[in-house]
Amino acid sequence: MADADGVVEPAVEDEPDRVVEAYSVNKVAVAVAVLDKVDRGLVTLDQRVDVTASTVIRDTDGIFALDGAYPSSVTVGHALAALLTVSDNTAVRLCGLVCPASELNEILRGKGFAHTQVVPVANPNRFFLGTTTARETFALLQELVKGELLSETSTTHLLTVLRSLTSFTDGIRLNLSSAERLNVATKAGWFADGRNEAGIVFDASGRAVITYALFASGRFRGDQAGNAENYSATHPALRARAGLGRTLYDSVLRIGTSRPWAGED
Repeated sequence: MADADGVVEPAVEDEPDRVVEAYSVNKVAVAVAVLDKVDRGLVTLDQRVDVTASTVIRDTDGIFALDGAYPSSVTVGHALAALLTVSDNTAVRLCGLVCPASELNEILRGKGFAHTQVVPVANPNRFFLGTTTARETFALLQELVKGELLSETSTTHLLTVLRSLTSFTDGIRLNLSSAERLNVATKAGWFADGRNEAGIVFDASGRAVITYALFASGRFRGDQAGNAENYSATHPALRARAGLGRTLYDSVLRIGTSRPWAGED
């Protein structure tokens, strides 16, 4: 949590250095690596990548599997938007076309993230989303908002996508109004028994006040069989995060005189 002078102090730490499966939370790290290449002039947001039938992951997440007609092409900017908002897994592969796994990991290591790494596979342009630690995810988000990871343009672009109303709303942002949600940048990740979410709560002036990195897995309260296939807001972990989100946001309002953005200047 940041105080009025911008000094960040941890409010809660529980096994912050334990290496965990990040799942889709690591899509933020993937986006950072791609935008790092954009900043260096190696990739452009309007550069096009091909969406072929063999590229599409036919799961129940995302939008590319719903197209029903291939091949097509989209811009890198579109792929990043799908990656970070609807957590499209095909978008991971599209990012891999411009930032292969080995290069992606090298970029992240160069920025100090030794444990926030994807898992390469035989195809160099594909990878599993890999691991992180709560401390590294926290640091990545903190360095992002401070402008220490990317250019000002890329930083603004990434945070704008994560703060959009299209981004994840079943956890921290569930009990917030539309205007309040725009003050929270968040990314969730889920698979098997893992239910993760990480992000930043801003005040109305745009100051990052609270950064959170929440990684939960194992047995949860209630029906275990039902929980196993439930990735929605009714899962016990997400219900807990929804309650926490309201509390976090209200605490930001109490720290200063900030009011939620009402959609007008």
